[in-house]
Amino acid sequence: MSASTRTRVLISGASIAGPALAHWLGRYGFEVTVVELAPALRGGGQNVDFRGPTHLTVLERMGVLEELRALDTGGSPITFVDQDGRRLLHLPADFAGGELEIPRGELARLLYRHSGSRAEYVFGDSVAALEQTPSGVRVAFRHGAPREFDLVIGADGLHSTVRRFAFGPEQRYVRHLGYYAATWQLPNDDGLPTDGTALNVPGRLMSVGADHRDPTRAGAFCLFASPELRYDRHDPGQQKALVRQAFAGLGWRVPDLLRSLDAAPELYFDSISRADVPGWSTGRIALLGDAACGATIGGMGTGTAVVAAYVLAGELALADGDHRAAFARYEELLRGYARGCQKGGDRTGPFLAPRTRVGLRLRDGLLNRRWVLDRMLALGKQVSSVELPDYRALLSAVG
Repeated sequence: MSASTRTRVLISGASIAGPALAHWLGRYGFEVTVVELAPALRGGGQNVDFRGPTHLTVLERMGVLEELRALDTGGSPITFVDQDGRRLLHLPADFAGGELEIPRGELARLLYRHSGSRAEYVFGDSVAALEQTPSGVRVAFRHGAPREFDLVIGADGLHSTVRRFAFGPEQRYVRHLGYYAATWQLPNDDGLPTDGTALNVPGRLMSVGADHRDPTRAGAFCLFASPELRYDRHDPGQQKALVRQAFAGLGWRVPDLLRSLDAAPELYFDSISRADVPGWSTGRIALLGDAACGATIGGMGTGTAVVAAYVLAGELALADGDHRAAFARYEELLRGYARGCQKGGDRTGPFLAPRTRVGLRLRDGLLNRRWVLDRMLALGKQVSSVELPDYRALLSAVG
């Protein structure tokens, strides 16, 4: 029996990174448990995109590329307007999208479906304490009985619980980039098109567009400049109040969109921030995705998480039980790649919601010039890449 089949791995987080890792570890014979604070798989959220050969290679090796092509939205063009609805700027679908753009909830469901037969999923619970021993990690949970695992992976996002317990307080690693973002679903009572329309005023953006798969629904997205706020991340009512406060008094469709918050079944609200952890592992505990190297919006975090899951699982399978070697190799392969991807997140807030009227006019004026737009489209296609090992071939060679 291989070391993999005897190795018990706990993954904290069932968004994107966690199920992607569970998929690969399950393939290699690891005994996998995924714990998720939410009571069920989370839907909703902004569309996510995959760009370039690195992303597409991993998706193909996972066996999900064609399924994702069937879910492709085709991109999300957006028109910026003023408070009277007059058009100021139009950005085509390929400005923000990549080779594939997928609704985040659809991607989460697909990865869960592909990993569910190979992993135990525990919803409505979370890690409450971690204690490393020479032979494993003792894990206490908020609700379930304590258990022991050989390895623990924190795939629980920018505000990672695993990182806090194993590496230290969040403020050591997460830097606020000056903006907050929110998204929610609402009925499409006005027959909105799938193309997004956005109101911009200095430091604020509010947009809406029909759901690509269900035209009776629409999705709202907003972003606003703000110093770091104190609020309860588990209190949607408090978060909705912050959105209302930030957008009070604006025209266009904003009053109706704010009223739709009352009935929104799910709200995503968070700062635009980035995480930079000097070392991605400590002993038998490692970090994956946004917990290690997150950039909330615009940093290609979803693609980076899927690539990182592939590499981490492959290195653990190759290491024959030596997690220290596997964790070191995983970080060595991916740290530079992840940093390259993160850079885009630093620019997202200032681009979508410049803080001054002069900044807004400058952005709109430049991008209304076709040669400038074409240049930016070309730059957007120059994405970070990394040469990926073919773990299936390597494991066959040593097995």
